[in-house]
Amino acid sequence: MSDKPERRKETAESMAAKQREISVSEFFTKNRHLLGFDNPRKALLTAIKEGVDNSLDACEEAGILPDLAVEIRDMGEDRYRVAVRDNGPGIVASQIPNIFAKLLYGSKFHRLKMSRGQQGIGISAAGMYGLLTTGRPMQIVSRTRASRPAHYVELRIDTRRNRPEVLNEMDVVWEQEHGTEVVIHLKGKYQHGRQSVDEYLQQTVVTNPHVRITYRMPDGTVVVYERATDELPPQTEEIRPHPYGVELGILQAMLKDSKARHLASFLHQDFSRVSPRVAEEICANAELSPKAHPTRISRTQVEALMAGIEKTKIMNPPTDCVAPIGETLLVKGLQTVVEAEFYASATRPPAVYRGNPFLIEAALAWGGKQDGDQPARLLRYANRVPLLYQQGACCSYGATTRVNWRNYDVQQPRGSLPVGPLTLVVHMASVWVPFTSESKEAIAAYPEIEDQIGLALQECGRQLRIHLSRCRRNAEADRKRGYIEHFIPHIGIGLRQLVGLSERQEKDVVERLTAMLERSRD
Repeated sequence: MSDKPERRKETAESMAAKQREISVSEFFTKNRHLLGFDNPRKALLTAIKEGVDNSLDACEEAGILPDLAVEIRDMGEDRYRVAVRDNGPGIVASQIPNIFAKLLYGSKFHRLKMSRGQQGIGISAAGMYGLLTTGRPMQIVSRTRASRPAHYVELRIDTRRNRPEVLNEMDVVWEQEHGTEVVIHLKGKYQHGRQSVDEYLQQTVVTNPHVRITYRMPDGTVVVYERATDELPPQTEEIRPHPYGVELGILQAMLKDSKARHLASFLHQDFSRVSPRVAEEICANAELSPKAHPTRISRTQVEALMAGIEKTKIMNPPTDCVAPIGETLLVKGLQTVVEAEFYASATRPPAVYRGNPFLIEAALAWGGKQDGDQPARLLRYANRVPLLYQQGACCSYGATTRVNWRNYDVQQPRGSLPVGPLTLVVHMASVWVPFTSESKEAIAAYPEIEDQIGLALQECGRQLRIHLSRCRRNAEADRKRGYIEHFIPHIGIGLRQLVGLSERQEKDVVERLTAMLERSRD
């Protein structure tokens, strides 16, 4: 006789009774590693990164030169108090709870416009992680103008419903005329070196030369990164979707939600680069009536419409939605953190992937105090934000290793980064950066993006090759001059002995020969 208990059988009804909907907050609570909170050291960095990204976006959108203060205070037992303060436009009091304690809430997800934040997850996730690890709520102070008081809020996120819970709020006295400060208590680990908060802030000033950052470390040390320019990045404009970047399901949903009365007007109004003439051509290629009502288009007709779009030649989307750093400012930013003997930069013309405009910039620093026996240091950026983790999974790394750096007189092991006293910078600016995960640590390998990165790096490589060639020529010329300088006095002595020159004449000959050598150097 078996001692095993009888297996209980489930029914459709009993299984249905156990099922329930989960909120996005509840999902990320159990999967926080997807957002960059998979270990204490990375969690500390991610929380600060999200706060800084939000502050920079707010300041730039309001046309304010960013002045940021970042503070990490050691509270003991691996707990830290993290504070990020900016001088931005502030936040309306009624919006503070949703912005800081509701995942996927924000104004950036639906806009085709370059910005650091995209998903409305980051800062809310940081507050959620802090609540999970310390039980302490987020603390926010914000002020919109000097004539109004600052508003203080303590809140936490209700993960089951993805809603904010306001624990305390009041008007307070604050020294800043406008801006926002967010404070998060969290469990973390602070360390110097690679992939640290220190490195993140240092790299931030490379692609944001217009920012000033005051950074207070846990030991009380204060580091100030002064801005290298008073010029704000160019203002970007929001664009409509491009037909080449829309998939069938999205197109179907857009047709259903459209307020246009005719298919041709839908195409013209809801997409960029679709003029009335191009809309008529798309309809003709799809064999659909331009006067058909968008909400009555069947699934078969949507497929025909997709085929019509593919057959129609449509201009690339407008590129005023992305803002390059610029070759000069990129070098200025790099000079603030890397001491080198030579700098080069390149900005590629705008390109398109999946209908999304993007732009690639690259820069390099050669020589100086950099280690010449180690692989080059690669600094990766997306919309001016440093990417410190998952380098091997990023298309920036893959494209860099595929460049043949030997063509530019730099050593390179097969399939690896070049070796030498070299720092490389790759920056992608886009209305939608295709990150490989929600933690935004690596860029997906689209061929169009990899090609542009390779071309930008090759342009920098050509400038480096010219510099290295010039250095070799100068070194060879200096070597030859050294020989001549060594023998000039002997020439004077020989002439005096052969033709009977006086000491004054001998000295005059030596001086003339030396002057001729100096002129040849110039």
